[in-house]
Amino acid sequence: MDLYDIAIVGGGPAGLFGAYYAGLRGMRTKIIDALPTLGGQLATLYPEKYIYDMPGFPKVLAKDLAVGFTEQAMQYNPAVCLEERVETLASDGEVVTLTTDRSIHHAKSALITAGVGAFQPKTLTAPGVQELEDRGVSYYVRDKAAYAGQRVLVVGGGDSALDWAITLADEAASVTLAHRRDAFRAHEETVRAMVGHPNIALRAFHEVRAVHGADRVEAVTLFHNQTGVEETFACDAVLLFLGFSADLGPIKRWGLNIERNSVTVNDRMETNLPRVFAAGDVTWHDGKLKLIATGVGEAAVAVNFAKAAIDPKALVFPGHSSEINCPTKAIKV
Repeated sequence: MDLYDIAIVGGGPAGLFGAYYAGLRGMRTKIIDALPTLGGQLATLYPEKYIYDMPGFPKVLAKDLAVGFTEQAMQYNPAVCLEERVETLASDGEVVTLTTDRSIHHAKSALITAGVGAFQPKTLTAPGVQELEDRGVSYYVRDKAAYAGQRVLVVGGGDSALDWAITLADEAASVTLAHRRDAFRAHEETVRAMVGHPNIALRAFHEVRAVHGADRVEAVTLFHNQTGVEETFACDAVLLFLGFSADLGPIKRWGLNIERNSVTVNDRMETNLPRVFAAGDVTWHDGKLKLIATGVGEAAVAVNFAKAAIDPKALVFPGHSSEINCPTKAIKV
């Protein structure tokens, strides 16, 4: 049996930082992810979106942040298993066994950093939307350069919708933001930037009635949900940011305590299963905030306690990375 010190389920920011920290602690590490590339949602959902709330970066493209996380994690040469979906997880207190759709993995501990689990964008059922998907209608932005010079309609009221409206406003021929209410779920600063942007036409209380076009999007009809008045205008692209439906999938069958569609953990990021930890968006605990910044911190906590769990002589905190050999900074469990 090829036994690793820690197996990390998920290759997003929390998982990658966990892998880095495990390497820092001298742990033999394996990352398992169902996606074909590392980086999680940063790399697959919104690579061209700017991230504004990552410490040390006034703003950074999601794809560049994913590259940084990956390069940091790879310093200690963890094993990486991509396009493997973990179906079952079992712990006997000394060995955690993870069975995927392709293989079986064994480790002395495990860290679950599976984000929100499997996710699908919430779709719109208006006429023309499904027919013109990937021909002007999209739920993601893969390449913002594709929208240069286009007349773009952005639909939604959260951070993704407003961020993309702002990002595309200086490159597109025009940007219209339609939202079914006049209140937004986005951060306050993002709302201020959007409302004050000279190149964004805001349509509050508006929803999509229909999308028109033969081979590609040519026009869209909006309706005012307070008055019923309709408006049709020329359009080249419709970006729908209506949120996501998340499902933990197989994780729900692993015997973990689940609350609010998340894995419950204590202040050591321990789950109810021995030597199984969790961090990032997949978790729930009192005071939980689902941010990248908090997720990577949780991963560091989890790894340090995992190190102590598999090696009774190890210290939970061996010191800062700049003074890693300084024992005076360490504490025992």
